[in-house]
Amino acid sequence: MTSFRTVSAGGLEVFYREAGKPGAPKLLLLGGFPASSHQFRNLMPALAGRFHLLAIDYPGSGNTELPDPDGWEYTFDHLAEIVDETLLAIDFTGPMGLYMQAHGGPVGNRLISLHPDWFRWQIIQNANLYEEGLTELWDGLRNGLWAGRSTEPPVDVLLEPETVRAIYLTGHPDPAKISPDNWNLDLHFLARPDARKAQLELFSDYRTNLARYPAWQARLRRDQLRTLILWGQGDIFFTPAGGEAYLRELPDAKLVRLDSGHFALEDCLEQIADEIRTFYDESVKP
Repeated sequence: MTSFRTVSAGGLEVFYREAGKPGAPKLLLLGGFPASSHQFRNLMPALAGRFHLLAIDYPGSGNTELPDPDGWEYTFDHLAEIVDETLLAIDFTGPMGLYMQAHGGPVGNRLISLHPDWFRWQIIQNANLYEEGLTELWDGLRNGLWAGRSTEPPVDVLLEPETVRAIYLTGHPDPAKISPDNWNLDLHFLARPDARKAQLELFSDYRTNLARYPAWQARLRRDQLRTLILWGQGDIFFTPAGGEAYLRELPDAKLVRLDSGHFALEDCLEQIADEIRTFYDESVKP
């Protein structure tokens, strides 16, 4: 059974989900925009018999406190800092595995930099680390907001209901398998005061992740962390080439190409859960 808790970390009330028994192998779940820990609602009970799982809502998303962007910096450095303080506050520290999806990639890679001794293995699910992994959807950011220009289409189109819905449905072969509860919940959270501004500031800061790609790739080559790559081939944000590129740094990684999109857990849950259990047993388990 999944438990729903809050803890004070970094001056904020941080919400997290926890499942499995303490003492079991730990697995930290870090998700991405526009979702929250809600995206792991089905994976956690599916894996609770084998792992001790934790999923955290970042500041500005889900049920975690949403501080005023005028006085709180919405950057990936700051998100990683809050996640780190949360883990320390509830004593969920290494050794552990790390599941990274979308925004969870830059947050997770910062955590690995802070605590390289914590992480024994990683699951990469549509969490990009390569320039060729960015779809055309990023062109407006690259040529507009990131370049300090205002001639491109407004970035806040990414927060509109049609786009949020498209993030869930693009690349998924059977839209009937994707519950509208997903985007309706995300839109509920995005409708809160300051929520849109907070997310736009994070999109602006996303450029700092691209600047760190070479260093993170170099660390992959050096450390050869045991890695399972689960890649939805129809992701609206990240190309199939982004998943393939990891094999340059991690030739021994296992790559599973999923007939899915950005939120592959919505229609590939059983396959993903089976892949995680098998990978742990064959490549990680002492």
